[in-house]
Amino acid sequence: MDKKILWVGFLSLAVVVLATLLTMMFAKPASYRGTAYGVPYPAAPQIELIRSNGETFRLSDQKGKIVLLFFGYTSCPDVCPTTLAELKLAMDDLGDKTNLVQVIFVSVDPQRDTPEKIQNYADHFNKGFVGLSGTVEELETIWKDYGIFREEVQSDSAFVYIVNHTARVYLIDMDGNLRLSYGFQTPVEDIVNDLELLLK
Repeated sequence: MDKKILWVGFLSLAVVVLATLLTMMFAKPASYRGTAYGVPYPAAPQIELIRSNGETFRLSDQKGKIVLLFFGYTSCPDVCPTTLAELKLAMDDLGDKTNLVQVIFVSVDPQRDTPEKIQNYADHFNKGFVGLSGTVEELETIWKDYGIFREEVQSDSAFVYIVNHTARVYLIDMDGNLRLSYGFQTPVEDIVNDLELLLK
């Protein structure tokens, strides 16, 4: 009787171990949730603009960090504040890894967004965010390089005009390559998932 109980226990343990091994072998590897660029990953176009403190910001100087890049403007009534608030939440979820990720907010409305104004706006969400603006000529090159659509539309509101624009967040990896992008209102946990995979 004791031997029978021992054998049943042994077989039960073997089944559990086998099931665990099969699960590990056939489990899907963790995957990215953003829209992926094809391999080889394209190099992120350079961004070089003067910051509100007078220093020159160069995207190429961010190598070694993941960059989350978003184009918008400070008078935006909805998309931009929502996106920046979500990026703040994503950074909060990273904990002590936040020093390895840089959020950059580039203006699509240079007529109203001075470097000081856009940096102050970015600071409301997170003091570590970088807000950038420049001349129309400087920004047009950057918008074109990133495929940013923008158009000014007259408005009856106090804004006088609004700017319709591409509302995607671009993830640039530590090597300076475009790896992923996210549409408007992508769940914060999806962005955090991808950041954590890249930071492993």
